[in-house]
Amino acid sequence: MRFRSTADPTVRVDLRTAVLHALPAPDALYVPERIDPLPPEFWREASRLPFPALALRLARALLGDELGERVLQRIVEDAFDFEVPLVPLSGRLHVLELFHGPTLAFKDFAARFMARLMAVLAPAGGDALHVLVATSGDTGSAVAHGFRGVPGIRVHVLYPAGRVSRIQEAQLTTIGDNVAALEVDGTFDDCQRLVKAALLDPDLGRRLRLASANSVNVARLVPQSFYYAWARSRLGPDASVVFAVPSGNLGNLTAGLFAQRLGMPVRAFVAAQNVNDTLVRYLATGRVEPRETAATLSNAMDVSRPSNLARIVDLYGADAARARADVHGFRFDDEQTRAAMREVSTRYGYLVDPHGAVAYLGLESFRAQVERDVVGVFLATAHPAKFPELVERETGRRVELPPELREALARPKQARRLAADFGALREYLLDLCG
Repeated sequence: MRFRSTADPTVRVDLRTAVLHALPAPDALYVPERIDPLPPEFWREASRLPFPALALRLARALLGDELGERVLQRIVEDAFDFEVPLVPLSGRLHVLELFHGPTLAFKDFAARFMARLMAVLAPAGGDALHVLVATSGDTGSAVAHGFRGVPGIRVHVLYPAGRVSRIQEAQLTTIGDNVAALEVDGTFDDCQRLVKAALLDPDLGRRLRLASANSVNVARLVPQSFYYAWARSRLGPDASVVFAVPSGNLGNLTAGLFAQRLGMPVRAFVAAQNVNDTLVRYLATGRVEPRETAATLSNAMDVSRPSNLARIVDLYGADAARARADVHGFRFDDEQTRAAMREVSTRYGYLVDPHGAVAYLGLESFRAQVERDVVGVFLATAHPAKFPELVERETGRRVELPPELREALARPKQARRLAADFGALREYLLDLCG
C-alpha cells in the first residue's frame, strides 16, 4: 500500500514514511492511495468474527502487507484487549460504548494501535523518536498511556490551559516516565498549529526525529475504522444503519468513511457538532470558513480548524454535494446538550457524557428531518465519570469514579506552561537536543 498527499496526488510514500512523517506539506495529509472494497461475503460473514480477527482484516486492507501478517496480528491482538459493547437502548437505538480501554475514552483504540505500530516502524536504538500530540481532552491521556514506557520514544502532549476537564488534565499530566505535558496558553487550535509547525520545520527535523500522534497521522484513523465494522456486523445484513458521530477534529468520522469505502453497508453518517460547526457549514455551503473557537461542555469537540476536513474534502473530490449524500451535519449548543443528557437518563436509564449527548441529538435530528425508519447507533466516546459533576448535576444520578480515575486524581500534576507561540515550543524542543 502507498499513501498519497491530499494536496498533490503525485506525492506517494510507503507506510513507514506516512506514519513517521505524517505531514506531506502545510494543510495536506496522507490518505491510502486506494481503498478497495472487501468482498461482499466478508461483510455477510463478519458477525462470526471476534473483534481482533475483524480488525486484522481491515488493517490489512488499509495498511497493505508491508508489516507482514504475523507482525500485524501481534499489534492488533496486543492493542485491543478490552470490550467493545454495542448496547441496545430500544429496538432501533443502540449506543456503541468506546470507553472500555485503559483511559476510558475512544482514543485508546488509536493510541494503543499506533504505539505498537511506531515501535515496529521506528525500533529502539540511536536517537529517540519524539512524538508530538495536541489534545482537546482525551487524546493526550490515551497517547500518554499507550506510549508509556515504549523504548526509544518520548511523548510531548500539548493541551489548552483551562479547557480540559479536571479528570482529563489529571490523566495526561501525571504519567511521567517518557511522557511530558505542556500546558499551552491558548485553544486546541493553537496546540494543533504548534504541532504542525514543529513537524514542518526543517531545522527541527534535522536535529530531532519528530512524529505526530494526532489524527493528522493516518495510522490514527485506521484502527478507528474497526469499531464501525464491528458494530455494523452485529446488526444484521439487511438493517439500514445510521452512525451518529460526535465530531470535532473529524478523525472519528473520517475513519467511519474509510470503513464505508471498504464496503461496509451503511445508510448514512451523522456528523454531530457543538457550536464549533465548521463541517456543518461546509456541508451546507461547500466553503471552509473557520471561526473563533468557543469553549463548550463537549470540550473535545472545541475545534474550529479540523485537520481531517482535508481528508473528507479529498474523499469526495471537493464536492460538498457528494459528501452530503453520505454525511448529514447538525449543530447543538450547551443547553441542548444538557437537555439530551437528562433525556437519555430519564427515557432509557442510561448515563451519557456530553459528547455522547451531542451524538444522540444528531441521531434524533436525522430521524426527525431525514428518515425515521433506520437502526441508529450513536457513539459514546468517553466514560460519563470523566465529567462527574456535569453528569450528576443534569441527571441527579451519582457517578462512581472508576479506580483508574481516582488514581490519576491522587497523583501530582507534572506540566510545563508554554506560550501559544511557536518560538516557545521550538526552544523547548531544541533544549532536548542537549
